[in-house]
Order: sequence, then C-alpha cells, then structure tokens
Amino acid sequence: MKSVRTYPRAEPRRTGNAFIIASMLLSLCILSFVKARYCSAPYGMSPLLPQDVVFAPGSGSGSSRTTVLLAAKSQASTDIEMNMEAIRMVTARSADHALKGIGDEEGSTVSMGKAGEEKAAADSKKPICAETSRRSDVCEAEGDIRVKGSSQAIFLLPSLTNQEWKIKPYARKHDKAAIAHVKEWTIKPFTDQESRPRCTENYTVPAVVFSIGGFTGNLFHDFTDVLVPLFITSYRFGGEVQFVIADAKSWWLSKFSLILKQLSKYEIIDADNDQDAVRCFPRVIAGLSFQKELGVDPSRTPGGFSVVDFKAMLRNAYGLERPRAEPSGDQWDLRRKPRLLIISRKSSRAFLNERGMADMAMSLGFDVRIAEPEITTDLGKFARLVNSADVMIGVHGAGLTNMVFLPAGAVFIQVVPMGNLEWLARDTFETPSPEMQLKYLDYRIQADESTLSDQYPKDDPVFTDPQSIHKKGWHELSRVYLDNQNVKPHLGRLRLTLLEALKFLPHTRTTTAR
Repeated sequence: MKSVRTYPRAEPRRTGNAFIIASMLLSLCILSFVKARYCSAPYGMSPLLPQDVVFAPGSGSGSSRTTVLLAAKSQASTDIEMNMEAIRMVTARSADHALKGIGDEEGSTVSMGKAGEEKAAADSKKPICAETSRRSDVCEAEGDIRVKGSSQAIFLLPSLTNQEWKIKPYARKHDKAAIAHVKEWTIKPFTDQESRPRCTENYTVPAVVFSIGGFTGNLFHDFTDVLVPLFITSYRFGGEVQFVIADAKSWWLSKFSLILKQLSKYEIIDADNDQDAVRCFPRVIAGLSFQKELGVDPSRTPGGFSVVDFKAMLRNAYGLERPRAEPSGDQWDLRRKPRLLIISRKSSRAFLNERGMADMAMSLGFDVRIAEPEITTDLGKFARLVNSADVMIGVHGAGLTNMVFLPAGAVFIQVVPMGNLEWLARDTFETPSPEMQLKYLDYRIQADESTLSDQYPKDDPVFTDPQSIHKKGWHELSRVYLDNQNVKPHLGRLRLTLLEALKFLPHTRTTTAR
C-alpha cells in the first residue's frame, strides 16, 4: 500500500500569509508611484473637483478658483495618504498575524471576539441608580420600563442592567427614623420572555416614583423632603409627567393637590392600591433629588431654574396676588399700612405675651394679623394670608415654612429659643431666606424671656452648658429646648427689631415721600 505523506496544518497558512504580505507591499509601491505622478503639480486639476463649478463674473474668480483647486488638490492628496496609511496598517496587522497567529484556531479567535464585545457592552452600561446628595438617591432608566406598584417593583430590559437595585424613594435617606416609614422598591431586569410582566396600561410620558411616607405631616418636611425635591425632579417636563406615589395618604394628596397639579397634568397613581396593574413607560425616575434645605441649586437643574421659580409656581397654584411686598396704590386701602403676621403656637414654643406684641406693633403703624397653621388648615387660604404680609414673625418651628408664600422683599423674623440653637435656626430657615428674596432677621430669646427659668435653677447645665445637652442627642435636645419651652419676648427689645424691619419696606419711604 502506497504511503501518504501528511503535512503539518500550519504550512499552507505560512504560504498564504507570505502571499498577502507581498501583495500589500506591491500595492504600496503602486500607490506611491500614482501619488508622485499625478499629485506633484501645484495647480493640477483634481478629479475630486466638481465638474459643474461655475464662477460668476466679477466674483474674484482667479483667487477663488485657485483656493478651490488648492482645496481639491489637498483633499486628493489627503485621501491618497489616508489610503496608503490604511494599507500600511493592514500590512502590519497581517504581518503580525502571520508571525503570532500561525498556530491559532479560527474558532478560538471568534470566541475571544464575542467575549470582548460582551465585556465592552457590560462596561458601557450606566449605573441605574446614583447618589444625588447625602440625602437622596435617584434611579433612572429609559426604554421599555414596566412598573408594578402593588409589588414595589420596576422591570427593565436586560440590556439596561444586569443586576437588581434597591431604593427607598424619599429624600431623607440618612435619617433612619424617617426612612423606617418608607417602603423599599426593587428595580430589576427581566430574566426571560416569560418573566416579563404584561402591560395593562401604556404611557407616552415619563413617570416619577416617590414616597410620601417619612416625616410628612410636618409642614417643614412636606416641603423640604418632598415638594421642593419633586419640583427639582419634575419641573423640567412642563407637566408632561406621571406621578406614581407610594405610601400615599389621602389627606396629604388633598392638602397639596393644587401644587401637584402644577407639576403634572395627569391623575396621580396610588402605587399601593394599584392592585395588579402593570404600567409601562418610556422613562422612569425613582426617587427625588434633594439639593439644599428648602432650596434649589440653579447650577444643577436643567434650564437653571431656582427657588424663585418654585415660589412663582406656588403663586400660580394658589392664586397669590403679590409677587412683591409693595403698598397698595389706593390711599384709603388698609394695605397702605405694612402688615405684620404673627405665627402663633399653642403646644410648645408659644408666645406668652402675644396680645402685648400685637398692640406694640400696631403702635408702630403695622396692620397686625395673628394666625396658627395646623395640619387641618386650608393651605390655600393660609397661603393667601401669608402672601398679604410684609413682615412675618414666629418662633422656630414647622409653621415658619409658610415663608415660601411671602412676597419678594418681605421681612422674615425668626424667634430663636434659648439653648444655643442658632445652628438649627440657620440651617432650616435663615439660609434659604435670601434665595427666596426675603430679608432675614432674628430675635434670640434670653434666659429671663424663657419658661426654662421656671423649670431649672440658674446654675443648671441647661443654662450654663447647653452643649452638654446637645451631646446627649437630638431627642434630649428636643425635649429640653423645643418641646418644653415657651417664650415671652421683652417688648422694648422686640420693638427695636420691628423698627429695623420697617426700614427694609417700601411703605415707609412712600409715606415719607407724600
């Protein structure tokens, strides 16, 4: 039997690779010749120049034609250079493959390519969730997004994420007490076609998913934890956005319904009572972005909108008539007098000489109103009262949040209880005031103006070392200085503060001019 000689598999590949390299080198030589032969003349007509170019008489055709021809020549030369460079690169790659890849199997090369593509695709996926501040996380995705509110679940295409994300959509994530009252939502990819929930409702607008659990019910937290962050997150959509609200309370939705309608043109979806509905959106944002206490950072908002725009939105919501604190043009109108609004309290931090304060203010020329906001107060009615004021005064507390309804140029006076609480007064109400276009003043309660002097001896740490009380934590601080303190400002000292407030109002200047 005649023997058959067997050749190694790599041998024909060496011959083929050598042939490829030789062909590439030959092509390089030919193109070098073409470049030298046809592109050496400085004004040679290039085939890249359009044949229908016509120069109008008197248009400076000489210099223009030269410019066009030079550009065409340059383009032709550039194209040839690019072709030559491409051949050099291919030749180099072929040579490198011939030297290094002789023993590689074709199948393994393809497999490595697919793995690289999959890794690149995974690396290119943006994180679905991100921390927008120390107080807030926000998750956002676009595509085929399906929301099942009753299960606190948001489903995404696997191309958007390959992992599950968890979020409690309330802008106070650092506060364990607040976040304990907020349900956790899960954002996850479909595992397969069968696990993809079927849409029961389809939408063409984005959705914003958020919770009104936490500390809502306290006006300060209603605004700083929910309404201002909601404005930051949704104002950009011009009402074309659907709100999906978790941990909903019917009374809360009713109380703030006019604000919510300013931000969304659509009926609110109560996630917890949405039964088995699966709502499909082109885009979903879960969580609200917090920027600052009762404030907006224009540098971080689309379009640069600010808290001034937030106040304008509130005026539209409640039909507030006064954008600025200015006197009425009618000389018989009571509004020609500056109006002082005293925010009253009953349970704690109450003014014990409220009537005396009002009488003293009237002697200075103020038209005085006294009002106490409560959880059941008609917010629209109270907002109109606040908007009518030129000066608002009150002891530190949630009721001072009504400052958002004051007209620009109004004076806001915060009475700070004793106990080294200046930092608390500053962070909550003083800092936001200038951005709301308000003039801020404070009145700091002294020991003989506080009921704490009736509860503790003069040498008690409550008076001599307030920081020792602070170090015991928020609950002790609150118990001593906030929950069990009422105040009785000295009318003489308070009078000086009100006189200072009058200096900032246009009413005095108008009266003097007349």
